[in-house]
Amino acid sequence: MLSRTFPSREALRRLPFGLADVAVILGTLVLLALIARVGAGTLVSFVPPNVLPSVSLDPWQLPYYAGRSTLRMFIGLFISTSFTLIYGYVAAYNRRAERVLIPLLDILQSIPVLGFLSITVTGFIALFPGSLLGLEAASIFAIFTSQAWNMTFSFYHSLRTVPPELSEAVTLYRLSSWQRFTKLEVPSAMIGLVWNAMMSFGGGWFFVAASEAISVLNQKYTLPGIGSYVAAAITAQNLPALGWALLAIVTVIVLVDQLFWRPLIAWSDKFRLEQSAGADAPQSWLYDLFKAARVPKLLGQALSPIGEAINRLSTSLIPQPNKYTGSEKPDGSDRLYTFVLLTIIGGLIIAGLHFVLTTVGLNEVMRAFGLGLLTLGRVLILLVFATVIWTPVGVAIGFNPKLARLLQPVVQFLASFPANFIFPFATLFFIYAHISINWGSILLMALGSQWYILFNSIAGAMSIPTDLREMGVAMGLRKWHLWRTLIIPGIFSAWVTGGVTASGGAWNASIVSEIVSWGDKNLAATGLGAYIANATQDGDWPRITLGIGMMSLFVVGANRLFWRRLYHLAETKYRL
Repeated sequence: MLSRTFPSREALRRLPFGLADVAVILGTLVLLALIARVGAGTLVSFVPPNVLPSVSLDPWQLPYYAGRSTLRMFIGLFISTSFTLIYGYVAAYNRRAERVLIPLLDILQSIPVLGFLSITVTGFIALFPGSLLGLEAASIFAIFTSQAWNMTFSFYHSLRTVPPELSEAVTLYRLSSWQRFTKLEVPSAMIGLVWNAMMSFGGGWFFVAASEAISVLNQKYTLPGIGSYVAAAITAQNLPALGWALLAIVTVIVLVDQLFWRPLIAWSDKFRLEQSAGADAPQSWLYDLFKAARVPKLLGQALSPIGEAINRLSTSLIPQPNKYTGSEKPDGSDRLYTFVLLTIIGGLIIAGLHFVLTTVGLNEVMRAFGLGLLTLGRVLILLVFATVIWTPVGVAIGFNPKLARLLQPVVQFLASFPANFIFPFATLFFIYAHISINWGSILLMALGSQWYILFNSIAGAMSIPTDLREMGVAMGLRKWHLWRTLIIPGIFSAWVTGGVTASGGAWNASIVSEIVSWGDKNLAATGLGAYIANATQDGDWPRITLGIGMMSLFVVGANRLFWRRLYHLAETKYRL
């Protein structure tokens, strides 16, 4: 009789839930509880010019501070992804919009994060009167501006280089624009988008300190976070607190890698354009756990009617795209559009010239231009060395899944580790080693921007079909011949994306890299980044505007004269 009260082994196997489901459910509940606990701190009341409580250097507060910063990073990543999909799609399929959106993207990429904060923070506070959400939104917006541009460039270029035979197949089967977007365009861009999102997420840590210490109306407000904790430790010259902060950021990076990025990379591997299966796919214990669980499948089945409704609505709202290839001849409306655009640009140039002549003067403009040339030289040196060093490493990681499993957490850690957290140590090293900051700033800029080339090289190598690599080996291609005939053409478009974003990131990083300090010891390089940093510290708005405008001019000029030609070469010659 007692044996009948217990289910048999066969009955246990028929149960709708298993150990994997229990783990998924418990993990989800713990995650939601942590988000609720950390997010509750954003709902406190705040009315300027009241002063927020100062950041405590007690190490026991670090888990909470790390949670606040990580939550901001993920909200910024979600907004950046949404922006990327919309902005990149419109720019790729609307030729009129492309003429404005891509140059505008160049300009937005060149504007420093501090520049966005100076302009927008007052508006965010006005959106949430009496609440700390305004400052939180300003901080998240600053993180968004450090993440979005790299991802948008990657997605836009992926749309422009979709394999033509796949595009023709979609047209042949008469798929709607929404089906084309979800079945072809996003999957073909997925690997590059994931790796660039990983890089953008890591780059966001570089500016997390600036995004958590915000100045409004000559009043400084510091949000709780690991970035503001590090800033307070540097100001207090508290080395033990700085060490605890470094340990906390290492822990956060490892957890985010294991619980988010590694499962995402393992999932995105199924979107590789392959005619033969790869020998070894990326692995993730959490991804395997989700595949073994039944709850996600049951939840997907329950929500399928909602998904179908969204698909039908999206299909009816999104028109069929007409990709602009650049070969169409402009008609009368295009000429009118170009005339209006040139008129607006001319008006802005005239307004800029009037500003220059009435405020800072022509001599100051020439001085800023000369400083920009010095920073440009540092950027070029950085790009050359990063390409020579990291492109072969990225190809090796992308071609070898076993090596990728070993090194991917390492490169993710190096890219995610906020380089400005070690700037105080670099300052002391430069002082005692008698190294000029004019050269040392190149190293500091590289710590925050070289990873764009590495991650895009990895994504480009992973996107090369396995059958092409096997064919190259079968034909006896080795070393330089393999690079010249397969690897360089295969990763060229991804490298261009990495180069243009590394260039923009280096210009942005120059503002915090050309001036470093430890306590009362300050080192300043001669360059445009230091010029903008000094003007910002002095509150000199004419020179802030001049510096940001000059930096935008250099970035946009380089993109239009150099990088755009490489993009065109990638679209017309080096594409699969």
